[in-house]
Amino acid sequence: MFLGNQSVLSRDEDMAQWKSDEELFAWIRKELSTPPVSDVMEQLGFRYPMLPAHIRPLRSDMVLIGRAMPVQDELPVEYGEPSRFDAKPFGLLFESIEALRPNEVYIASGGPTHVARLGDMLVMRAQNLGAAGVVINAHLRDGNAILSLNFPAFAHGCHAYGLQRRHNVVDFRCSITIDKVRIRPGDLIFGDGDGVCVIPHEAEGEILNRAFAKTQLERNVRRDIESGQSVVDAFNKHRAM
Repeated sequence: MFLGNQSVLSRDEDMAQWKSDEELFAWIRKELSTPPVSDVMEQLGFRYPMLPAHIRPLRSDMVLIGRAMPVQDELPVEYGEPSRFDAKPFGLLFESIEALRPNEVYIASGGPTHVARLGDMLVMRAQNLGAAGVVINAHLRDGNAILSLNFPAFAHGCHAYGLQRRHNVVDFRCSITIDKVRIRPGDLIFGDGDGVCVIPHEAEGEILNRAFAKTQLERNVRRDIESGQSVVDAFNKHRAM
């Protein structure tokens, strides 16, 4: 269990076990939310456990769990410079969508963040390929059509303006950085109404089990507060909040 700053996660029987990503994702969906995961990662020394706060779900009840398929965007050609009418339209954008595998998250660095990077047709294709969702460090467009897909989509919001061949995807299934958060292929992406956690693959077992233990303690605290106990007494009893 995880008690305040004390770790007692030594016995295998104290830890949740899963045999596949499908089992893992179902367990996370049932048992966890992003706040305790973020808290535990910070306590373990991960300084930037979450993507920037402006990357939000299009609908607050969306939950996203999957493996990262990172996509690298480049900076746009500025106004006054030639558009890319003599170059491959959109760079590797279409190829990056078609490269998605089941349970992967399309997560893009964004390039220019003030504009739309994906619309409903590309998001629909990602869903049809079995992807777990999309995370864009920019805007989406065709918001109502995306919402009708009931497919997890996280971005700065929705905005109709695109860049009309002045911005390209240059690489995918590569390491990227969003703000100060590094995302690598296969890292665990967990998003909900409180934001998006990026959980390093090699540390996910310890992080998730500690977050589960913290969640259990918080449930006890909530139960005591609901029964009329003071916040001070509940905290002193469980050493968690």
